Amino acid sequence: MLIFSILAAAIAPGVALLAYFYWKDRYDAEPLPMVLKMFLTGVLIVLPIMIVQRGLMIWLGDSPFAFSFIISAGVEEFFKWFVLYHIIYNHTEFDEPYDGIVYATAVSLGFATLENVMYAFGEPATFGTLLIRALLPVSGHALFGVFMGYFMGRAKFREGPKVRLFLWISFLFPLFWHGLYDFIMQSVPRSWIWLIVPFMCMLWYRGIRYVNRANAVSPFRLLKREEEVKS
Repeated sequence: MLIFSILAAAIAPGVALLAYFYWKDRYDAEPLPMVLKMFLTGVLIVLPIMIVQRGLMIWLGDSPFAFSFIISAGVEEFFKWFVLYHIIYNHTEFDEPYDGIVYATAVSLGFATLENVMYAFGEPATFGTLLIRALLPVSGHALFGVFMGYFMGRAKFREGPKVRLFLWISFLFPLFWHGLYDFIMQSVPRSWIWLIVPFMCMLWYRGIRYVNRANAVSPFRLLKREEEVKS
């Protein structure tokens, strides 16, 4: 019974956050099987990420900067971006800017959920530690996914040279914020709480703005209004 309780506590934050961002899609909700597929893809990339990170730690060492921006954020955000670009970017279901956010958060939270489960069973997990992980690393991965998906959505529905620019930003922007998050946690272990709480509030503020912006430019918003007027 205790094992199932720990497992549920480790899985619940990722599922809840995915449901939140899924329901934020105002105009054209994505098919659940496709969203779940991307969530499971996020779970599957955990192992190759761990292998690459282990090799880089042997090669680069574990200095706070190298660990934060290359080994942790660099590798994790690259794998997420890679599967999103090659599986979702040209998919027919990616038909409005907000879809990038849905699928990117699905991948990110699949990764974060398995990572959380591994932590829960690999370390002495308590309700307090799992709650902190839900509020910090799990929600952090969700927000990095929002950033990635938002700019990938902008790339998808633009033309010309800015397409490539937004694709680069969709990788580099979450990498920067993820790396900065890890760097704070690595560099100021005693007083990190005073920095990380306002930092996370800022990330949430920025993430919700991107959610609203992506919804505001949906090509389906006018159709929705017409249906509401007719009804």
